[in-house]
Amino acid sequence: MGVFVMSSEIAAPARDLFAWHQSPDALQRLIPPWERVTIEQRPASLGHGDEAILRMHVGPMSFRWVARHRDFIDRGDEGGEFTDEQMSGPFRRWVHRHLVRSTGAGQSVLEDRIEYELPMGRLGEWLAGWHVRRQLRRMFEYRHRVTRAAVESPQGTGSGGDR
Repeated sequence: MGVFVMSSEIAAPARDLFAWHQSPDALQRLIPPWERVTIEQRPASLGHGDEAILRMHVGPMSFRWVARHRDFIDRGDEGGEFTDEQMSGPFRRWVHRHLVRSTGAGQSVLEDRIEYELPMGRLGEWLAGWHVRRQLRRMFEYRHRVTRAAVESPQGTGSGGDR
């Protein structure tokens, strides 16, 4: 099983950072421009059981990725967390925990933790593990930059308009 973790310090209150993840356009804004992904269904919320359905295009192939939300906890000024779990998609297993916590004085930490298994077990890891790790790093560096720009903006939570 692979584990990927990325944490970033964000100069914004944890409440605002967590609220931004709940904004209607957050999912679209977090998809890197180099990824060929279409949102087929936005989740109604980050609450238990709500699903996001994405259509991913890789070369000539296309597949659906269904992620179900669970474990939503809003801690107010202290932040919050939620998890999405792949119900169907490219991985054998994918569990993505999003954690936002306050570090005090209008500062917070955003942490993404992903536990995943590639198809075909050890062979899949041997063939594609290095590529998946590199892509995760690149994608989450982008996602954290977008999130930082949105919530550290002078407009507050930055949930409106693209940056």
